[in-house]
Parts: sequence; C-alpha cells; structure tokens
Amino acid sequence: MGKRLLTAAIGVPFALLILYLGSLSPHVMSAATDILSIMAVFEVLSAAKYTRYRSITVLSLLFSGLLPMFFCYDVLRSYAIPVAFLFLILLFGMTLMRHKEIKFEELGLIAFISICIPFAISTLAFFCFAWPDHGIFLVIVTLIMAWIADGGAYFAGTFLGRHKLCPEISPKKTWEGFFGGLIAAVIFTVMLGFGYELWDALFTGTHHFTVNIPVLIAAAVISTFLGLLGDLIASLLKRQCGVKDFSEILPGHGGVMDRFDSVLFVAPFFYLLCKFAFPITEIIA
Repeated sequence: MGKRLLTAAIGVPFALLILYLGSLSPHVMSAATDILSIMAVFEVLSAAKYTRYRSITVLSLLFSGLLPMFFCYDVLRSYAIPVAFLFLILLFGMTLMRHKEIKFEELGLIAFISICIPFAISTLAFFCFAWPDHGIFLVIVTLIMAWIADGGAYFAGTFLGRHKLCPEISPKKTWEGFFGGLIAAVIFTVMLGFGYELWDALFTGTHHFTVNIPVLIAAAVISTFLGLLGDLIASLLKRQCGVKDFSEILPGHGGVMDRFDSVLFVAPFFYLLCKFAFPITEIIA
C-alpha cells in the first residue's frame, strides 16, 4: 500500500501537469499518447518474451509511436492505412527471414498489439483535436470512468466480495466488486458533469454550456462493462505469459498497461458516443 500511495503522490501531479498542458495544446496530448503507446507495447512484448526478436521489437515500437500521430493529424490521416500496410509487409518479411525462430501465433500477437494498443490510447488525443474547448474534460471523464470503476470494484470486492466473477482468469474479482465499481463510476461521472458546469460559471462568470448528464450516466454504465472486459483480457494475457504485472515502472501499480488496460475499450467507445451524442451543449446567447 505504501508503494501505491508514493507512486500516486508522484504520478498524480505529473498527470495533472500533462492534462493542463494538453488543455493549452492538443499536441501535448498527442505526444503523451505516443509515449504511452510505446511503453505499453514494449511491456506486452516483454511479458510475452518477444523482445528477443530485436529487429521486430524496434519496428513494432517505431510503428507504435508513429501511429497515434497519423490518427491525430488531418494532414497525416490519409497515410495511416498505407503506413500500417507497410508495417505489416516489413513484419512479414522479417518473419520469413527468421522463420525457424518465430511462430506464426507470435507474429499475430505482435501485429495485433502494435496496432490496437496505440489506436486505443491515441483516442485520448482525439478528444482534444475534435473538441478543443472541452477535450480535456472528456479525457478526464474517460479516465475517471475506467479508473474509478476499477478502484471502486477493488474496495467493494475487498469488503463485500462473496461471489467470484471470473475465478479462472482473475480470482480476486467478484460480482459485488463489479457493481460497487459501477455505482462509483456513475457517481463520480455525474459529479464531474455538474462540477464542470459549476467551474464554467464560477471562473468565467457566464454559463456557456450544459452537460448532458443522462449521456454521461449511460457512458459510465457501459464503460464499466468495457473496462472490466479490458481488465480481464489483460489478466488472461498476463496469466498466459506467467507474469503478475506487465512491468514495475509504477511501483505498487505495475506498468502502463496495468493502469491503462481498462481504458483500451473505454476510450474508443466514449469517443464514438461523443461523436453521435455529444454530452455538452453550448448555450447560444
């Protein structure tokens, strides 16, 4: 617990700094997602012991760092598919040259994580480019929905947990914990919505927008399920790789993937929800 608190004491201010700088420029969020993508992909490759293929590891990390940029910037977006295609061609080419060492299922996992993890994490930067005025708020909501549900499930499961949810994959998860996390996610998300409106009124002196609370509630409920899905998939991968955490870069918390596994499905979902049902309505004077 002491390591978790110390890491949080250092990490939270740093995360707040990134969010503040991201509110000033979406390019900061883009750079942050680049770094997170590289770290997350490297952790999974290391856990699966694929980093022994050094040339493929370098290619995968290079692509993981570049892919968020191609998704975020309009001038580069049209090149995203050709670059992904080039990555796959190079990956297959390297595999053919080392076909006696590399198994085809290893190739599939490397390709999968090198594309899907950066795409999911870069969604956090999409918010800042798509909605410059409210992007950071949407990023915070995304992280809160994922992490508060996770934290709420941990505490509810610790004190109330009786019925195992998925014992063969994650023995400590319980149904009581899941519903505790769901309630916590809804409460905190609603508080964020009202708090954002209050911040607008207090610090600008004028009420410029309203937050669609029902949309946020629906998002929190669905995100709790999606966050659990991401968490269980990560737990299954760690179990099959024979590791407890993806890395120890965050003492007491594990690695970047251990913190962002529940975000991988939540972020793309919430971005799509915002596209079709934007939870913020501007007030036209």
